[in-house]
Amino acid sequence: MDECPVDCIYEGERMLYIHPDECVDCGACEPVCPVEAIFFEDDLPEEWADFLPANAGFFEGIGSPGGAARVGPIAKDDPLIEELPPQG
Repeated sequence: MDECPVDCIYEGERMLYIHPDECVDCGACEPVCPVEAIFFEDDLPEEWADFLPANAGFFEGIGSPGGAARVGPIAKDDPLIEELPPQG
């Protein structure tokens, strides 16, 4: 994602994930998020609460690759995301 200065937004099969250890909380991604789903952890609305552990869970087994461009799209999603019905 061009908007992220530290390249911490990774592409899964159905969702984009922000690496919690690589993100520097600059907020550059907030205005360009197509679903307005980016929040600081303390500001996360209750309706999105299940996505916090899903985002972190995506990186289990992947670790911290040091930038999304290094790995490209990752052919997986967190189980919560896999179970959601397709949108559109």
